Amino acid sequence: MRTVLITGPGGSGRTTVAAATALQAARQGTRTVLLSADRTDTPGAALGKPTGPTPADAEPSLTTWRPDAGEDFRDDLLAFQERAASALDLLGATRLEAEELTPLPGAEELALLRALRDAATADTYDLLIVDMPPTPNALALLALPEQLRRYLSRLLPAERQAARALRPVLGRLAGVPMPTDRLYDTAARWDIELAAVEAVLADRATTVRLVAEPGPAGTDAVRTATTGLALRGLRPDALIANRVLPDASPDTWLAALGAQQRKALDEWRGTYEVCEVPHLGRDPRGTDDLTALTVPAAGQAPRPVEWTMTDSIAADGVIVWHIPLPGAVRDDLELIRRGDELVVTVGPFHRIVPLPSVLRRCTVHGAALRAGELRIRFAPDPELWPRGT
Repeated sequence: MRTVLITGPGGSGRTTVAAATALQAARQGTRTVLLSADRTDTPGAALGKPTGPTPADAEPSLTTWRPDAGEDFRDDLLAFQERAASALDLLGATRLEAEELTPLPGAEELALLRALRDAATADTYDLLIVDMPPTPNALALLALPEQLRRYLSRLLPAERQAARALRPVLGRLAGVPMPTDRLYDTAARWDIELAAVEAVLADRATTVRLVAEPGPAGTDAVRTATTGLALRGLRPDALIANRVLPDASPDTWLAALGAQQRKALDEWRGTYEVCEVPHLGRDPRGTDDLTALTVPAAGQAPRPVEWTMTDSIAADGVIVWHIPLPGAVRDDLELIRRGDELVVTVGPFHRIVPLPSVLRRCTVHGAALRAGELRIRFAPDPELWPRGT
């Protein structure tokens, strides 16, 4: 299963590009599903056919799906009320009814992640095209499964389940109710679901495709997005330069705008696999317009971003951990070693990663950012390092 996540700055035309990419693949005979997070039916407007909360065929080999966050939120919260019934009764809480529930912030993201997991693990499709939210929200969405799993493991660690038989005794001793089996069972189920989403995002066949209009704002957005993606181990498989104007125009204003676009395109070509999509002179509407857009095929997934280690103990007494962070600026970089975890902050992006087992027995000996790569030096801890190594 090939999964392509398409995102870009707001207003860049990412939904149109996603629809065109899905349509192209379907017409080549690839069983394709177009999944969108848009509240409004933007994908349907581009395709000329409405999309909705139930997967539906837009044309042969093409399925569209726009999950209903409200319905998913109501179902999940009502189910949680049932599982937490004893705790709610103890607190004297009044149950919420289905008709009074409206989605809270974050419900749309969770609905999209669940749909992404379901589509990617189904045997029905060969290609999944995901119309992601605008880039800042998309990067936060990609980080969500890992973050939520970490929260669950800290709040309800699995090892505490071994004390299930002691909970009634502990409850009487402490004078307060202890977490019930149903609470742990719910946490375990959530962890399994989040792990499935995380596995899809980390799969080597999953890539991100960036869409941006060439220009100063687009260049800044692409650079920031590339850094944020690298922190999550992802590399764009292509950069779609959307709404590109003709090389020459008799109109002075259009000629100046075209020259600005060409400057950005020249800069992008040195770093990305750039595909130019010409401006149609109108908003694309319907399959004929989408077919006229020269979007690249999904193709093969590029090599993922890898965090490698270099053993230089014999020469320099250190192990170097190489973390690619293209576009990162030294002043925006912060590192914190906390136990067996490393907290990495790059500008607005933040990630907590577990250290590889060999580095857990080391101390941080320094770090440097060179040519878009963070190099962290670890020195063996004499108290933890095996003797004679």
